Amino acid sequence: MKLNHATLIVSNFERSIAFYKTLGLIPIVHAPPRYARFQCPDSDATLSIEVTGELPAPARAQIFLECSDLDRTVTDLKTRGLTFTQEPTNMPYLWREARLKDPDGHDIRLYFAGDNRLNPPWKIGR
Repeated sequence: MKLNHATLIVSNFERSIAFYKTLGLIPIVHAPPRYARFQCPDSDATLSIEVTGELPAPARAQIFLECSDLDRTVTDLKTRGLTFTQEPTNMPYLWREARLKDPDGHDIRLYFAGDNRLNPPWKIGR
C-alpha cells in the first residue's frame, strides 16, 4: 500500500494556493474555484486543497514536511513572509521541528528527523 495524497479542506481557494506556493510546493493541478494539488519539491508526495463549503471547525489536520536543512528552510520562508508559531526546536521524540499555520489554521510542521524518522530507538521489533 502506498499513500497517494492528503486533501485539506480550505475556505479560500486563492489564499490557500498562495500559501502553499510560498511554502514551496509545486502546483500540478489547478481547477478553480474548488480544487488544486501540489507536489512536494523533493519527492513525488502530493497534497491537495479543496473548497467544499464546509470547513471543519476548528481545523485539526497536521501536515509534516521533512526538510534536509530545516533551519535554512525556515529562514528562507520567513523572508517570503511566512510566520512561525515555533522556531526550529529539538523535540523529545528526536526530531528537529518548526511549526506554522496555514490560512485555515491547519498545523504545518517542518522537520528533520534523519534516521529517527523510520528507526527511532523505541521502534517496534528493534
